[in-house]
Amino acid sequence: MTGSTRGIGRHTALTLAREGCDVAVCGRTRETLDDAVTALSTTGRRVHGTQVDLLETGGVERFVSEAAAALGRLDVVVANVGGTFGGNFLDTRPEDWVKTFEVNLVHAVRVIQAAAPHLARSDSASVVIVASISGSRPGPRAQYGVAKAAEIQLAASLSRELAPQRIRVNTVSPGSILWEGGSWHRRATTMPDVIARFVEREFPWGRMGTLDEVANVITFLCSPRASWVNGADVVVDGAQGQPSIRL
Repeated sequence: MTGSTRGIGRHTALTLAREGCDVAVCGRTRETLDDAVTALSTTGRRVHGTQVDLLETGGVERFVSEAAAALGRLDVVVANVGGTFGGNFLDTRPEDWVKTFEVNLVHAVRVIQAAAPHLARSDSASVVIVASISGSRPGPRAQYGVAKAAEIQLAASLSRELAPQRIRVNTVSPGSILWEGGSWHRRATTMPDVIARFVEREFPWGRMGTLDEVANVITFLCSPRASWVNGADVVVDGAQGQPSIRL
């Protein structure tokens, strides 16, 4: 699992481990990686951690190879790395768009390509790409939304192309998820009035989502219980309206 030492990624890895999965995680910094591995090890499952920058040449491929060797097999891949570069559209440069696509779409392409030979040997192979509701709804930071839309299209295409290898491919599109240390938590701390109005306007339940609510859906899609779910984009947002706020 990529993007797995904090936030949605780490919580999903914990949820998978608690369901009985051995897990492999990666991170750029040793401290956060070791912390995640320690937390995951409390579940009693085998845990492998690789320190790697997935944007480096060969980084994704090394992580997948080491994970398969350490765990003996790969049944599930969760591509969770994401982010955006640059600001609002008129302030962006072409290289901001390139970097945003690289960290979102291209990273997912690389991890699926590297894992596909291992997944093809599984009897319950599943790939989940963590996209965003920004991929299907207009909002600020167009480069991020367009990259996430591309991830959704990637999964839809690969769900058919990889079907002969019995590899399912889906996306999960979270809305705004509130967790300590995350971007929405920081904004709620620094601009509480702005975020309070955003929540009141865009969230019919009067709150943002939780890590559990996203991780549980990803875990279901990874499992054989979702054996006939393929090429879907599962939105986890509590019927949220706009995907974000303009900064």
